[in-house]
Amino acid sequence: MAASGPLPVTQDLSTLHAKLQGLLRFLTEALSISSAHTVDFYTESVWEQVVDLPPETVLAALRSAAEAEAQPSEARLQVEAESGSDITDFPKIFCETSQKLVSVEAFALAAKYYSVQNLGICTPFEQLLVALRGNQKQRTDENVKPDEFMNLKKSHEVQAMSELISSVADYCGIKQIIDLGSGKGYLSSFLSLKYGLKVYGIDSSNTNTHGAEERNRKLKKYWKVYRRRSKLDVNRLALQMTKERKVQDEIKFKADIEGVCNSSTANQEKMSTSDFLQDFSGSVISNIRKQMENLHVYSHREENLCFENAFSLRDLLPINAIEPTSSSHIPKRKMSEANKERRKMTSKSNESNIYSPLTSFITADSELHDIIKDLEDCLMVGLHTCGDLAPNTLRIFTSKSEIKGVCSVGCCYHLLSEEFENPHKECTQEKWGFPMCHYLKEERWCCGRNARMSACLALERVAVGQGLPTESLFYRAVLQDIIKDCYGITKCDRHVGKIYSKSSSFLDYVRKSLKKLGLDESKLPERIIMDYYEKYKPRMNELEAFNMLKVVLAPCIETLILLDRLCYLKEQDDIAWSALVKLFDPVKSPRCYAIIALKKQQ
Repeated sequence: MAASGPLPVTQDLSTLHAKLQGLLRFLTEALSISSAHTVDFYTESVWEQVVDLPPETVLAALRSAAEAEAQPSEARLQVEAESGSDITDFPKIFCETSQKLVSVEAFALAAKYYSVQNLGICTPFEQLLVALRGNQKQRTDENVKPDEFMNLKKSHEVQAMSELISSVADYCGIKQIIDLGSGKGYLSSFLSLKYGLKVYGIDSSNTNTHGAEERNRKLKKYWKVYRRRSKLDVNRLALQMTKERKVQDEIKFKADIEGVCNSSTANQEKMSTSDFLQDFSGSVISNIRKQMENLHVYSHREENLCFENAFSLRDLLPINAIEPTSSSHIPKRKMSEANKERRKMTSKSNESNIYSPLTSFITADSELHDIIKDLEDCLMVGLHTCGDLAPNTLRIFTSKSEIKGVCSVGCCYHLLSEEFENPHKECTQEKWGFPMCHYLKEERWCCGRNARMSACLALERVAVGQGLPTESLFYRAVLQDIIKDCYGITKCDRHVGKIYSKSSSFLDYVRKSLKKLGLDESKLPERIIMDYYEKYKPRMNELEAFNMLKVVLAPCIETLILLDRLCYLKEQDDIAWSALVKLFDPVKSPRCYAIIALKKQQ
């Protein structure tokens, strides 16, 4: 384990349970907003059932909340402090009898209060890095430009997560990484090439695995070019340092000789060349060796770079200071062959660090030894692992002794399986995506697919009143009313898809959608279709306001899912440390939170 300080203190299980209780109280009332589907907005009269305010009032209040968010920090904090007493006074948010929303201001304040950032359950990323590294210098290299082979979003994610993973690996003294849901292999390749880690990337898609292999080949080619460029820069620096040190060493060499000469004339007369060199090596040479060690110790795991053409010690010493040795008489040809062999061994060593893409469908019960033959103490990681793969990553971590740490960033919450979503439906599934912790299992808590879908909405990237594509949602909601009235279909398993972007008008949208759904569009004349459009057009602002309420509430649903996973880890006896970390800039990557945990040392 690397020299480092204690890891940051995180909140204990009882504190997290208290925060969960407050969040559940709020969501018990607010979940009706997230659970409603915009497709059924007009057919189910959602606005009338859920909101007891005009849409204009809701939109104005949400815009005011957005403007308040943009205020200077001190002014904003004062406003929140003055309104703090209303946070837990839920009757002021929802009507006690009708359960409808009656205060948008209180709703927005409570939703913000129960977001991950404001609950105070996050460990600062930089604080964690400092604790993991201790006195070690941060690994940085300005020449590395991953955005040359990744888009900006992926580059941002891979750089931040690989930096954290490498720091955790150093802290635990681990070389092997298992990347679940590795996809195209960006994170795996970066970890192996930049940090010299041995990475196994496992993905369920054979197409992804083959694509990752090809992409890794291209990355290796890029990396060779980068390494050559870096070595040139390094050797230039070494040459400059060498020239400066030659001057300094010659001055010091003369001073040492004068000191020796002045010490004793008799001893000077008796002193042989070898005696003199022994004294010299104890002073100047040892000092130069230290300087060269500082120059040569250029973290192998930083970029797998080494000074293959660096200068030998004799290049730094004054003329005639070193006695000839047997190695000096080695022919240049043999020396060249020796260098070639050494470089070949170095190349083989570096090749062993290139990651291995594997194809396998991972569940909570997957046996890793069947997938990875040389499994050893390792870290398990996942960047935007989809649906149940994120909770299964945590379950595998807690059940396998070889896995010493985990770093998981989940996504696609709508694909999570829920234990209590269909309580009357018989199912043999034993391990579910949600909930994981005992507390929520005892509460038999269920979000529902629509609420989990709304958790995928990126609040940080949506400006109030501008973010969601209201017209496309409006088209779909009106279409649903047409299907219900004209075809007698209330529920349809088939999806319309992205027809809106291919349609020139509402009429064109309806025609194409009905055709895709297998319905006879010829039975509907243009006049009837446009009558529906004119009927609901004045109510389009209801849908706009409703979707903005869903966007405001979205972070609370995500908070619930993340708290569930964190509490699950806190419940395990062999976990030494676990935390929730905001790993990415949410503007660049909305799913920005990582669950991190380390096991106790055996």
